[in-house]
Order: sequence, then structure tokens, then C-alpha cells
Amino acid sequence: MRKPPRLYFSFRSPRSWLAVRQLTERWPDAPEAVTFVPHWVPDGALRTSLAEADAGFLDTPVSRAKHTYLLAGTDRLVRRFGYRMVWPAEVDVDWAGPHLAWLYACEQQRGWQFYQAMVRARWERGENLGDRAVVAAAAAEAGVDPVGANAAATDPAMRALAVAALASAYQDDIFAVPYFVVGRHRFWGLDRLDGFLDAVRTAGVRG
Repeated sequence: MRKPPRLYFSFRSPRSWLAVRQLTERWPDAPEAVTFVPHWVPDGALRTSLAEADAGFLDTPVSRAKHTYLLAGTDRLVRRFGYRMVWPAEVDVDWAGPHLAWLYACEQQRGWQFYQAMVRARWERGENLGDRAVVAAAAAEAGVDPVGANAAATDPAMRALAVAALASAYQDDIFAVPYFVVGRHRFWGLDRLDGFLDAVRTAGVRG
């Protein structure tokens, strides 16, 4: 394969959290073998940068009916897996901040640790990832500079990495998360995890 397996995730999506948790429970080495790529709705400036890079953004809003169905389905999955989950109260979050903070943590070689701290805050304690204090606490827990993590949203170098991540999603035809890519094979959604694991075995990434 020219590229390692990729997993497009979002701190916003409970199904992304569930997919990553299931993946790493079944394949503990996944954080080292799989390239994690953050995915979120870009702001106007990032969309302009994407256009300049001959890329775009493929996600489309879901209907209210589908959103309600997905919420109920998530509750069923959480109970089935035996996890503890607290729905966050905040819905209007600027998702660039948390995801650029994750990119900053990756630059510090602490991406997986920061990811875990952030999803614990959001999905196990119901905290607002748009709150700089929450991001700072997660950074400190992960061994990342809290000031640098919160400053990443306006750091030109981090925003360039953000454009690269979003452009990668566009090039891979990513329209929602969680989304797994292995070579030419694509798997969208938590219920496609078995297919992804079979594909990485076939590719020789996992025995």
C-alpha cells in the first residue's frame, strides 16, 4: 500500500468515539498502525484555503428525523457495549479549536494521549470541548502544553496542517465519520469495523 490505513474521526461524533474505542479494544496497536485524521466542518477561512488547494468539503447536514434516529441508536449501542456515556449539553461548539489542538498534540508526539483525554471529557463526563479550560485540562492530562493547545486554532502552522487534513478527506471522498480507508477499500460507519479489520489483515498490516 502506498499509504497506511486511515481513520477519519471527529470529537463531535459519538459514533466516531464508539468506533475508535471498539477498534482499539479489538486491536490495541491500532493507534500506532493507523493514521488518525481529524474531520470537522471548516470555517470560512479554512474553506477558502481548501479551495485554493483545489479541495472542498463533502459533508452535508442531516435531517432532524435522521439526527433523532442516530441519537437513539447511539444510546442503544452504548448500552450494548456496556460503556458509560454522558451526553454533552453544549451543541454549538467551534470544532476547529479542539481538532487543531489535537494536531498540536500530534506535533508534540502526544496525539493519542490527547485524543483519549478529550473523549473522556466529552463522552464520559459531558464536558464542553469548546471551553478553553476543558481543552487545557485535557492537554495537561496528556502531557501537552495547555497554552500551545489552545493557541493552535490561530497558529498559521497548525492551520496549514488543518487544511492538509481536510484536503485529505476530500481526496478520499469522506462525507461522514467514522470512516476507514485501507488502500482502495472504504468503510463508513461503526458497523463496518469488521470489514476494516479484515482489510488490514489482508493488507498485512495486522496479523
